Amino acid sequence: MKLLSWNIQWGRGMDGRVDPARILQTIRRLGDFDVICLQEVAINFPGLPGSRGEDQVAELSAGLPGYTALFGAATDVPDGRGGRSRFGNAIFSRLPVGQVWRHLLPWPAELDTPSMQRVLVEVVVESADIGPLRVMTTHLEYYSQRQREIQIDAIRRRHAEACAMSARALLPEEAGGTFEVFPRPAQALLCGDMNFPASAPERSQILAPFDGGEPGFRDAWEVLHPGERHAPTVGIHPVDFVKQPECFDFVFVTEGLANRLRAHGIDATTEASDHQPVWIEFA
Repeated sequence: MKLLSWNIQWGRGMDGRVDPARILQTIRRLGDFDVICLQEVAINFPGLPGSRGEDQVAELSAGLPGYTALFGAATDVPDGRGGRSRFGNAIFSRLPVGQVWRHLLPWPAELDTPSMQRVLVEVVVESADIGPLRVMTTHLEYYSQRQREIQIDAIRRRHAEACAMSARALLPEEAGGTFEVFPRPAQALLCGDMNFPASAPERSQILAPFDGGEPGFRDAWEVLHPGERHAPTVGIHPVDFVKQPECFDFVFVTEGLANRLRAHGIDATTEASDHQPVWIEFA
């Protein structure tokens, strides 16, 4: 199983041009992926620099035949013309997809700090080699460490709830209909643009053990490159939000998956976004 995670900055490259086709070309060049997790995907958002208001989920889906497209809007606002502008994260899976969740993350008011609504998209996929697992992708707040910490707490609560559900038996009243309980395995993967460097306390917060003994997360890079500094995913090409190259884009996996990690890659060459694509492969 191969998975790619990439903040595509609504398809806007370092040249300022918004080009979803270039995103697709880059993905195809990097490999043949079973699951593709993208952050900063826009639908009808002409206010974004360079955008013409593309339906980027539709354009990306058209270029990924055989994949199921699952979009979660963090921002859903009127476009001023009777329609809606949406902005969030998307997962494309060619593996069978079970239940899907779109969790809006906490957005506490901070009067002197800019911020925006964030979302965690969670899907259950079925891998022939690994079995069922939950894939989660998110894009944490950039400007506020406090909000990131609160959002991480919420993600950890969702993981603990999923682990509890994984041990739950189906009740007779839940057969069929909206009450039916679908598998929500404890085995999980969390990826995305975390908006903190590898040295930040937020990373330790994600990796902390769970009080209830639920399977915790491990950093895929650290599993395969113990003791090595994280390869950067932002700032390789000049940007205005970091002073030096840093790793902002991570893949975290639960222990059972960590034992199956075979490769972790970062494409440092593409300039199709202000972030670099990250991928992992399981044995």
